[in-house]
Amino acid sequence: MQNTTHFWMHSIRGVAFDMDGLMVNTETLYTQVGDAILRRRGRRFTQVLKNRMMGLPSAQAFQVMIEHEGLSDSTEQLAEESRAEFASILTEQLQVLPGLLDLLDYIDQLQLPRCVATSSTPEFAATVLSLTGLESRVEFVITASDVAQGKPAPDIYLEAARRLQVEIGEMLVLEDSHHGSRAGIASGACTVAVPGEHSREHDFAGVHFIADSLADPRIRHLLAGQVD
Repeated sequence: MQNTTHFWMHSIRGVAFDMDGLMVNTETLYTQVGDAILRRRGRRFTQVLKNRMMGLPSAQAFQVMIEHEGLSDSTEQLAEESRAEFASILTEQLQVLPGLLDLLDYIDQLQLPRCVATSSTPEFAATVLSLTGLESRVEFVITASDVAQGKPAPDIYLEAARRLQVEIGEMLVLEDSHHGSRAGIASGACTVAVPGEHSREHDFAGVHFIADSLADPRIRHLLAGQVD
């Protein structure tokens, strides 16, 4: 564990979840999809490239891929190819990540409002949340399409706090990537990083703490206003 204390200057009155790689295993699936796309072009989807793309809005992420690999494709072409790849694997391979459902149950007990704030497209977010049954567990979903600038800009979390009707310092942001964590920190929200195998090497400087998983008891302590 990175920190032994979880004191935050405000009580937490709302929670904003990132989606990909935090709630569900779609970052693992993104690796499969990215590799399939690049293999057709005689290339490989490396961890270096994945790190540069992770957490960014779709068009921006594919632009990073184009520039990194010197592709002649447009972002629209790569996005369409990605959609087709995901359509073939989502129903069989999509999974909710460990600790999420228990954490949502705890948030229910505390009667705290919560939302999803994702860089994914509205269509993809709706599909993922529907397939996993998570759509009924959150008040609303905000995507990069709803704000002027996507992550790592703070816009999406400022909008999340506005819709949750809480002050930004009263909102907990849970993120798995460096770009997403930077967005949470820049907004002024209490930002906790929950890295997966895909993002353990990311730079999470500035987060409140780095959680071991969504089951990390420090998250519950923070939500309950407890300090060890």
